[in-house]
Amino acid sequence: MTSPLLPYEAVIKDIRQETYDTATYTFAFKDPAAHAEYSFRPGQFNMLTILGVGEAAVSLSSDSGRRDCFQHTVRAVGSVTGSLARRKVGDVVGLRGPYGRGWPLEAAGDRDVLIVAGGIGLAPLRPVIEHVLRSRSAYGRLLLLYGARTPRDLCFTGDFERWHQGKDLEFHVTVDRIDGQPWEQNVGVVPLLLDKVKLSPVNTVALICGPEVMMKFTVIDLAKRGVPGDNIFVSMERNMKCAVAQCGHCFFGPKFVCKDGSVFSYPEIEQLWGKGV
Repeated sequence: MTSPLLPYEAVIKDIRQETYDTATYTFAFKDPAAHAEYSFRPGQFNMLTILGVGEAAVSLSSDSGRRDCFQHTVRAVGSVTGSLARRKVGDVVGLRGPYGRGWPLEAAGDRDVLIVAGGIGLAPLRPVIEHVLRSRSAYGRLLLLYGARTPRDLCFTGDFERWHQGKDLEFHVTVDRIDGQPWEQNVGVVPLLLDKVKLSPVNTVALICGPEVMMKFTVIDLAKRGVPGDNIFVSMERNMKCAVAQCGHCFFGPKFVCKDGSVFSYPEIEQLWGKGV
């Protein structure tokens, strides 16, 4: 994009409801030249602008190899995302980006890729899944562990059948509680799914996104299983306003989450997370 602070008009091409409060929006830039110029790496994010309301950082959730469009999966929890939830196909919003450091897909080459996600934390990891499936020979095993609070909180269920049936992906899903909903799979917190997979610790790169408490317990468990800290990466969520490391709203210790992250290796944030992790 020409300016890191200038939003470009983007048209909503499609809206797919994921859960009661979360939807995946498909966008294309209104300006063909801007659209042709745009690309992103899995793990990066855009700033979504609703004129008269504000801006919000939103992870990209689509296959980075697609050139016709890109997607954001957004939960309506604030003024900007709530305003987006009232938009319809054909409406125009502002988007600028991409920003941040993505997942270390080059470093993961030839290794097993373990993806651990909780709730909407699967959104920034969905591009990794699609990238690895599209470039299958460049990686080892692909393992996906995903969970949410209840069955109705699970995102991307429309992809589940394809992921379950694929021979190139080992997929386990869980929920914290059933709440009377139909459910025949695992019940329990996401880190417990690690008991269901056989890891080759030194040859595994772990990519983790979700609630911080889930990520912390997952890191602890992986360390106990012998996965080196340098092979563990997490995506941190902080309040990002400018996305270009100028406003200071996203400080995480001495680091800017918008510029230095939002993906960090575990050694980069070990001291910031505190003792016991």
